[in-house]
Amino acid sequence: MSENKNGPVNGEPEELTEEKLNEQRQIRRDKLKDLREAGRDPYVIETWDQDAYSQDIKDDFENMEGKEVTVAGRMMACRIMGKASFIDIQDLKGRIQCYVRRDEIGEEDYKWFKKYDIGDILGIVGEVFKTNQGEVTVKAKKLALLSKSLQVLPNKWTGLKDTDLRYRQRYVDLIVNPDVKDVFIKKAKIMKEMRRTLEEDFGYLQVDTPILHTIAGGANAKPFITHHNTLDIDMYLRIATELYLKRLVVGGLDRVYEIGPVFRNEGMDNRHNPEFTSMECYMAYGNLESTMRVTEAIVVNCAKVINGTTMLEYQGKKFDLTPPWRCIDMTDGVKEITGVDFHQIETDEDARKAAMDYGMPADEVEGKTRGKLISDMFETYCEEAPGYLDGPVFVTGHPKDISPLAKKDPHDGRITRRFEAYINGWELGNAFSELNDPIDQYERFVEQQQERDTGEDDEAHPMDMDFVNALEVGLPPTGGLGLGVDRIIMLLTDQSTIRDVLLFPTMKPTQD
Repeated sequence: MSENKNGPVNGEPEELTEEKLNEQRQIRRDKLKDLREAGRDPYVIETWDQDAYSQDIKDDFENMEGKEVTVAGRMMACRIMGKASFIDIQDLKGRIQCYVRRDEIGEEDYKWFKKYDIGDILGIVGEVFKTNQGEVTVKAKKLALLSKSLQVLPNKWTGLKDTDLRYRQRYVDLIVNPDVKDVFIKKAKIMKEMRRTLEEDFGYLQVDTPILHTIAGGANAKPFITHHNTLDIDMYLRIATELYLKRLVVGGLDRVYEIGPVFRNEGMDNRHNPEFTSMECYMAYGNLESTMRVTEAIVVNCAKVINGTTMLEYQGKKFDLTPPWRCIDMTDGVKEITGVDFHQIETDEDARKAAMDYGMPADEVEGKTRGKLISDMFETYCEEAPGYLDGPVFVTGHPKDISPLAKKDPHDGRITRRFEAYINGWELGNAFSELNDPIDQYERFVEQQQERDTGEDDEAHPMDMDFVNALEVGLPPTGGLGLGVDRIIMLLTDQSTIRDVLLFPTMKPTQD
């Protein structure tokens, strides 16, 4: 073989310059040309009847020994020893060694086999046995080249370390970094358990709602704008699924949920990506407390499936997820951390003075209402207070000013029946006893629209008269919940950045 399959010389990996890489890529293309000229074009092969996977064979060796299996995968290592060779094949479930002898597969096939490269995809039919060294192995009786790799994979000693390149070329990252594949297999299990919990434990129905909206509603966020040529109208990639799901509850689908992508044209950091996965669910005749129980169950059940326990360990910190989770009132939290007691403050003017006296800059306070200042101080001081929101914890008592879709608290009309769920100081979920008074909803939309029109808040909720019409038809008392699926997956798989739980995170295009 043209590449060093036996590993580095003297334990040091060979550094491949761009010139050497280009040379090796050309060699691979020359090999492909030879294969085609010999009538062995690998790209014409359409299927391979794979009936066994690497880890399954190893786990069930007692029953598999001596049996014929058909495996397929990418060649990740090769040790040629004259008339016989050992190779490692990597498939969905891991790697398995295969023993390839000239006498078994035939002289002609063995001659071509010796020209294959690391990264080539092979199909093998063979018998399961164990070597003298005790390694479970497949002795090849038939070997076929199913696809030719024309690129040179990073070697197993240096790997693919460049994080930017890992995200851009996730297909290579998955091949050479087994832990990465494990994260995404766990992610699939988490989402499956999330659906199971919603459907089997709580009776929700999964639905799909539009991704293209004519009104960017359901959250306070900046949307991505596109244009529909046939209708000649601007449209928005959805920032939430809330308003369509509540329309369905109006229509008599009492418990509905959707898991899918939402899009927000905002900043990017370790916990934010412009495209992310959201789960929203709505329960007719439920309320704030009902959705708390749903939130706890989803997180706990997913933790048990992935880690087998309600104890969560993330980046060295431990959290006990056992329900019930504690609750913190937002106004009480501001008082506890800053000493500013908004319970004793009635007017917006006094609220602005109290915030500035504590140290908030005047330009961040100017024109703000009492409710918005409570929220701002909570975000600025409580969320940043070390350990305060490690949780798991529900933050309740959100001001009406920042909650245009939540029902008012019957005992204090300045706040709403809303909570946000936190673990490790991160907001994971947002939930309401949903506002179902169409007159109140219309008036709040008017206030929000005025803030948009005056430029006071370009993320304020726009007017949506069709949604108001739906509420006039009649929305039953409803508990609604939205969860950030990616953040939950980050916590349960111990990943430090959201990019590590997104197969293809948003990246700035390269200049090449």
